[in-house]
This record gives sequence, structure tokens and C-alpha cells, in this order.
Amino acid sequence: VQLQASGGGLVQPGGSLRLSCEVSGFTMDYGSIGWFRQAPGKEREGVSCTRRGGMPYYADSVKGRFTISRDNAKNAVYLQMNSLKPEDTAVYYCAAARARLISSAMRHPRNYDYWGQGTLVTVSS
Repeated sequence: VQLQASGGGLVQPGGSLRLSCEVSGFTMDYGSIGWFRQAPGKEREGVSCTRRGGMPYYADSVKGRFTISRDNAKNAVYLQMNSLKPEDTAVYYCAAARARLISSAMRHPRNYDYWGQGTLVTVSS
């Protein structure tokens, strides 16, 4: 299983970025795909998660600004990030869980089995 995250970069506050996660060797319909982030000196936190047949999960800090979507034909998951803030600066990772996680489990890194390499998002003027 491989996950390839891309799309990070430097953006000004209020700007937008779209992250992509290309998934191979894993059938997304059978599990869950999540986005996490880790800022320097902080723990890795769940940002958003999607699974077939369930409501997506969003961290309170990104609700209304971030949107997760998926393209099963391309085996890819995206994270559209709008109205970015300096506190969104972090390395963003996508991860896959073999299970269809319930909402309360989606935000915990320990519930995911496979991880991508991360892409850096820097929000700064």
C-alpha cells in the first residue's frame, strides 16, 4: 500500500490550497482515508476523514474552511483548504485505515494502518 500526498506550498493568510492523496494497493471503498497534520513541537492531529457510506469528519478548527472529497476512479482523496490561517501551517499527511471507521475513531492516528510521506503547508505573509 502506498499513499502519495502532494499539493503543499507557501500561501498567504486567507489563501487556498488543494492537497491530493494518490492511493495504490488499497481499495478505498473498504476502508477510510484521513488527512492529518503535525506542526513543529505538536502532536499529530486529525484534520478530516472520509469513508464510503459515512459522514466525513472535520476537526473543529477547520470546519467550514476545509472540504474533503474523493475520486474512486482515480483512487485519490483531496483536501480543499480555504481561508487558510497561519495556525494551519504544518506537514500534512494522508493515511488509510483498513476499517470503515466510525466518527469518533476517525481523528485518532492509532486507528490508521498506512501513511504517506507528508506535504508541507506554510501559511505566512
